[in-house]
Amino acid sequence: MKWSFKVGRFAGIDVFMHFTFILLISWVAVVHWRQGQSVTAALAGVLFILVIFICVVLHEFGHALMARRYGIKTRDIILLPIGGVARLEKLPTNPIQELWVALAGPAVNVVIVVALFFWLRLTASLEPLQTLTITTGPFMERIMAVNLFMIFFNMIPAFPMDGGRVLRALLATRKEYSRATQIAASIGQGIAVLFGFVGLIYNPFLLFIALFVWIGAAQEASMVQFKSAIGGIPVQQAMISDFKALDLNDQLNRAVELTLKGSQKDFPVVDNGTLKGILTQTDLLKALSNRENYPTVASAIQKVYVTVDHLDMLESAFAKLSDCNCHTLPVLQNGKLVGLVTMDNLGEYMRIQAAMSN
Repeated sequence: MKWSFKVGRFAGIDVFMHFTFILLISWVAVVHWRQGQSVTAALAGVLFILVIFICVVLHEFGHALMARRYGIKTRDIILLPIGGVARLEKLPTNPIQELWVALAGPAVNVVIVVALFFWLRLTASLEPLQTLTITTGPFMERIMAVNLFMIFFNMIPAFPMDGGRVLRALLATRKEYSRATQIAASIGQGIAVLFGFVGLIYNPFLLFIALFVWIGAAQEASMVQFKSAIGGIPVQQAMISDFKALDLNDQLNRAVELTLKGSQKDFPVVDNGTLKGILTQTDLLKALSNRENYPTVASAIQKVYVTVDHLDMLESAFAKLSDCNCHTLPVLQNGKLVGLVTMDNLGEYMRIQAAMSN
């Protein structure tokens, strides 16, 4: 994710922090400074938020390590001001596996709550929860209270929270996966409407949660519907076979000419029929702005690129496009370039298939 920086690697998984997290830390420090009027109070606030996000990281590792048990790798974990995201390479296709992966995160928070509760009881420092605020009350009890909130919030039966995935997994044990997703998404959007209504009357913050839940449910339903539609279809049926390629020794003017004449944005670059790289529109524009250093196509291409085989499934091509954050995938057959796949291309294919099925 853009604007994120790596904070470490644990259990073979990279952990990144989004830069907006720094803004959250700064805000918490200011709130505690105003409350206590001291550097000590501000540092205590920063420590509080850092411990909370350690709990968030542990929550996400719960998902990641459970997914690893089923052979699913985690690309990375990203910390955001609103929580964390464990980006799995794929979701479990078995409903029971998805259920355990979804529950593993909140289970970590349950363990933290139980451990802190017994510690507070042993030290006789447990106070009524209603007396706590973000800045006042026993430090460990405030951590426990936040973890309690994380459990209940994450178990709301709505995407993108864990509760939505739990609901979908339970429904998928009796219904087709895409249908289960649609039902779970509809329930989630119903909850979003309820949150929005209550937010208008009592707490405007619930409006933000309602919007978050509504968008998350819609995106999950669309994504699953899309993946279901392209499942089992080989790349060769949807790839662009009428495309333009550049020679390794072509001048940049040739790339400009092809760009202006057609709609193709990225160009495969070949040498004697063998793929050598990709010239993206972004790299072309960058090269044109400093043309003296980029006299030919060869000096502006991306030599590290992702490809897909013509017999691979479209779902695999879609996953690669999403992972590499690129616009175009060259399609190879026995090592030779035979086509291109793009996000726009996949979208057009799906619209045509939908029209033909009506």
